[in-house]
Amino acid sequence: MTTPGPPAPGPLPTAAPNTAPSDPLPMAAPGPVPPMPGTAAPGSLSTAVPGTLRPTPGPDADDRPSGDDAAVGAGAPEGDHAGQPGGGPGSLAERQAALVEALTSQGSVPPGFDAFRFEAARVALLRKRAGEVSRQWPMLAAGFGDRWKREFAEWAAARPTQGSLRDGWDFARELVRQRALPAIAAAELAEREATVRYDGLSAPKPRRGPAVGVAAGAVVVRAGRKVWVVRRS
Repeated sequence: MTTPGPPAPGPLPTAAPNTAPSDPLPMAAPGPVPPMPGTAAPGSLSTAVPGTLRPTPGPDADDRPSGDDAAVGAGAPEGDHAGQPGGGPGSLAERQAALVEALTSQGSVPPGFDAFRFEAARVALLRKRAGEVSRQWPMLAAGFGDRWKREFAEWAAARPTQGSLRDGWDFARELVRQRALPAIAAAELAEREATVRYDGLSAPKPRRGPAVGVAAGAVVVRAGRKVWVVRRS
């Protein structure tokens, strides 16, 4: 006689599928994208170069003067673009040339430049020219002593520079015509006249062959590489 065993296990109950619609996750509204390190949004200050603050081009970039249009020299005017309020006519090169000519030829102050700063720059340039000429013509400068820079500046104020050698030569010849050349500078000028040919217009050129230089009573003779001071003033 057999004993009945335990009943066979039935299938496990399964949960009924959830058919209710799930709530979607909320989506954030699109916003501005933050700038990457080292960049800047248009119209803001650029940080591409550490330690500098430079404006980057914005919608009105064409209305702002660029760095290349900043005038050089004494008292650059603001708004220096031609066609802008306060800007001068002509290109940058033309305005710079006009400024240099005015500084070296005792011209009037160009429009838009500060008169005080312009005059200070002009005086500084004349003093610099006097120092350069004194190195080419030491006896000429020594003949004036402390008055050298003032005397040379008065003569050079209305004359554009031709280089320190020619500037000193022209000044010395002018003093000879006025009979005002210092005696100590006479032999220096006569030696230059004997060794170098200078017509007052073109660049000086070395003389070839024997030559005699005369200046304010001083006489210098040159033959080959030898130079003799025959008479001093």
